[in-house]
Amino acid sequence: MTPLTPAAQARTVTTDVPARLDRLPWSRWHRTIVVGLGTVWILDGLEVTTVGNIASRLSEDGSGLDITSAQVTGIAAALYVAGACAGALFFGRLTDRYGRKRLFMVTLAVYLAATALTALSFSPWWFFGCRFLTGFGIGGEYAAINSAIDELVPAAYRGRVDLVVNGSYWLGAVGGSLLSVVMLDTGLFPKDVGWRLAFALGVVLGLAVLLVRRNVPESPRWQFLHGHEDKARDLVADVERKVEEEKGEPLAPPAGEITVEQRKSIGFGLIARTVFRDHTRRAVLSLSLFVGQAFLYNAITFGFGAVLTTFFDVPAGHTGYYFAVIAAGNFLGPLLLGKLFDTVGRRVMISATHLLSGALLFGTAWLFDRGGLTATTMTACWCAVLFFASAGASSAYLTVSEIFPMETRAMAIAFFYAIGTAAGGISGPLVFADLTGSGVVGDTALAFRLGAALMCAAGLVAAVCAVRAEGRSLEDVARPLSETGSAEPTRDGDRAGGA
Repeated sequence: MTPLTPAAQARTVTTDVPARLDRLPWSRWHRTIVVGLGTVWILDGLEVTTVGNIASRLSEDGSGLDITSAQVTGIAAALYVAGACAGALFFGRLTDRYGRKRLFMVTLAVYLAATALTALSFSPWWFFGCRFLTGFGIGGEYAAINSAIDELVPAAYRGRVDLVVNGSYWLGAVGGSLLSVVMLDTGLFPKDVGWRLAFALGVVLGLAVLLVRRNVPESPRWQFLHGHEDKARDLVADVERKVEEEKGEPLAPPAGEITVEQRKSIGFGLIARTVFRDHTRRAVLSLSLFVGQAFLYNAITFGFGAVLTTFFDVPAGHTGYYFAVIAAGNFLGPLLLGKLFDTVGRRVMISATHLLSGALLFGTAWLFDRGGLTATTMTACWCAVLFFASAGASSAYLTVSEIFPMETRAMAIAFFYAIGTAAGGISGPLVFADLTGSGVVGDTALAFRLGAALMCAAGLVAAVCAVRAEGRSLEDVARPLSETGSAEPTRDGDRAGGA
């Protein structure tokens, strides 16, 4: 991680690399990028769901750990969240300074090591420490991966790809739910072995991702800004050659160049001024989207098991099946709606998915309060809510990764992710734990209404503040801080066709 020399920092270069990347058609090379980088959300979903489902087993005699279920879902979960927030901020800064590739390899290695050590836990303090480190690696992944994907994917496909990648979290959740059913079967595995194997399988999946990810390149956008313009041009030229061979026709000429002054890094002061002073509306939008989706998801998923067992007499060992159905609905939302974010547009789709999910959750709360639902119809209602909510939640990551300047991108993702994660993982449980666990129908309905109200509020903010980024180059959506030779951007930083 050798920093640039002062001479390199002062160089001014003109490049067409962004335009060349954005005009590429979809190809095998892009699919490799998505597989190599996007599978981290599957790991996250697998981790969170597995731990939630094995909590009761860990607290049983003979599990190999002297720990209670409340400690697993309380202390361990809080430490995982704290680790994710800290990791996002720590690695987000390093990602902007030292590059996407270096950091998405480091963060995955941290995740793998921590998960492997979790499987070897012999005491509560070891388990808690490993949960923090696992979250630390996952949080760093979010900043490094979102910035890399958006900088490598063509502008015309950026919305749908980002949504599907972020929504793949729920594929991991499906896997975690079904995996826990198998691993907790004492007819197959002893009490002190099954839960360890669940974590070990996460390590195996992570190692497979690591092998694929080795072939994912550094972001050319980051390279030309940090004194490696020759590497950026060579990389893009190689991709263009592969795409032309695959498509059997020459590519269209790139549309435009930008001139930038190369820098080693951007200080925290400039990052803060850029995000909160020059892009105030965008900062408000980002906070609204992350907090809204965090509270909606906590209103449903934090107490879903308690709701099913308390109000519908579903056996505790069967709640994993219901959650697998809910998780599948979560993935279908981004998968089926993602293309519309590139065609209909960001503003319409972001606001619509938030408002629709909030309205459907209000309806679910009303039916539940009246006693008009069964376990099956409640699950169906949750699926309908989360079909739209998942697309809306994924759009929060898409929004933050494209509406701030390139030099601040990973740090902005890290900051707003940390705020949303803290809201969901700390404030959310404090608000919803008593409501969903009280056994009173009215209290649980109130939890649903609170989540729905915040999601609708975020949708209204998006209707006013969302940026029309569909089909536009990242450099057009948010001018790089290092760009020279053009007029200074107005406060809140849009060029023509901005917010």
